[in-house]
Amino acid sequence: MKLRIITPLSVPVEEVGIVSVRAEDESGGFGILQGAADLLTSLVPTVVSWKRQDGTQHYCAVRHGELTVSNRGDKVDIATREAVPGADLATLGTLVQEHFREKEDLGKNANVASVGLQLAAIRLIAGRLRPDGHGMVQ
Repeated sequence: MKLRIITPLSVPVEEVGIVSVRAEDESGGFGILQGAADLLTSLVPTVVSWKRQDGTQHYCAVRHGELTVSNRGDKVDIATREAVPGADLATLGTLVQEHFREKEDLGKNANVASVGLQLAAIRLIAGRLRPDGHGMVQ
């Protein structure tokens, strides 16, 4: 089975040789094995887990998404806005916390830049509207 988890900007997980996949939607947790019926479902925030043929288990935290099973369970695709892969649950928790901290910092920086642009626009408009006529476009 092939598993692919994609975000708008990257493909954090793309693996072949997968034996099983587990995820969670509104109805609860479920598993997918080779030969499963085609399926389309909306995921809730969940940890997707999968087992490789060598028996190792891997994980990826996703924040909502659409899971598609096709080709009689041979292909599982998950499209999500955010995905944080990890080798085990202990490190995954840490990685998710770091991801959200980075995202929060980026959001703060974007807000500061946005306010700066708004202030620059206000200054430009105010300068063009001065009653003494200086700065007005003619």
